[in-house]
Amino acid sequence: MLGHLTLAFCLLMKLYYITLNTPDEARQIGRDLLEKRLAVCVNWFPITCLYRWDDAITEEPEIVLIVKTQAGYRDDIERTVRAHITYTNFIAELSPTTINAGFADWLNAVVPDRPSLVQHTE
Repeated sequence: MLGHLTLAFCLLMKLYYITLNTPDEARQIGRDLLEKRLAVCVNWFPITCLYRWDDAITEEPEIVLIVKTQAGYRDDIERTVRAHITYTNFIAELSPTTINAGFADWLNAVVPDRPSLVQHTE
């Protein structure tokens, strides 16, 4: 049976779904997040976006950046994104309910827990 971690650990693991305009933005932001140890891994891929803006429906390409990290880094991640772009984009925080144990070990080894989020028992 494959090992996985359930809700208790996953409350501390977060995914960020971030929309951007270009692959270069995703690459630069992703590298910056990794260098700052705000993420263990990032992925980006192209999508097509259809949206309403100024009362018109517009369709255009977009890039999604997925950031895998610990809880408690949202403000740092948003500051990093804002340092690279100036336009309005989407940043959503997602909480997985289960993840594989090997990935959790890697995440814990690379991105430190935020001390205020770790509960100690006596």
